[in-house]
Amino acid sequence: MDFQAYLAEIIGTAILVLLGNGVVANVLLKKTKGHDGGWIVITFGWGMAVFVGVFCMAVYSGAMINPAVTIGLAIAGKFSWAQVVPYIISQMIGAMIGAFLVWATYKKHYDEVNDPDAVLSTFSTMPEIRSFWHNLLTEIIGTFVLVLGIIYLVPLTYIGDSHQDVLLRLALPVGLLVFAIGLSLGGPTGYAINPARDLGPRIMHSILPIKGKRNSDWKYAVVPVLGPIIGGVLAAGAYWLFGLFPL
Repeated sequence: MDFQAYLAEIIGTAILVLLGNGVVANVLLKKTKGHDGGWIVITFGWGMAVFVGVFCMAVYSGAMINPAVTIGLAIAGKFSWAQVVPYIISQMIGAMIGAFLVWATYKKHYDEVNDPDAVLSTFSTMPEIRSFWHNLLTEIIGTFVLVLGIIYLVPLTYIGDSHQDVLLRLALPVGLLVFAIGLSLGGPTGYAINPARDLGPRIMHSILPIKGKRNSDWKYAVVPVLGPIIGGVLAAGAYWLFGLFPL
């Protein structure tokens, strides 16, 4: 059972990054069918990426596909702490696999002369205005909204449910939530709201042979890792606080 769950987290996170970073590559890289498709295309693509990843894998692992969600659910008492580290490792592996598959899909487009910043953006997030504390706050707020929403959805969804139940109770609401967060809060940083989604692809950017690439901006990497974790912890804390003062 544990192995199946870990494999599901790997596959689910790989799907998330493949489709999410894939839409970014389609919009930002030269000579693609979707070039210059715009921010709405990217946010809708990420919403659909979450939808597909969760829908396919939730019956096997819960499809957290995000360390901030895993940690937040554990603090909220809805997930076993013993499973936190194996889940996060699985999510990181999946994110790296997904990033590799995006690179393989768009290999010929990466070989074209592209803006190095745009290339990095197809792997990991970059802020529009670089300001550590403001960027960190943006990631905290976005992830707080995400994790709080998921915490309240979890009692409605259980591993082993039918795919139809997962579709209506978890995959669709969470996909729409990520879409909404991207449209409303994603502008400043590109809304990582998921440490694995940013860190795994950033590692792949640093090691893959990409023509004309820049450095992987490791100085900024702490923001999309630490910010979502803090946001997830605060969401779990809010859940406990609300529980102390029931309606």
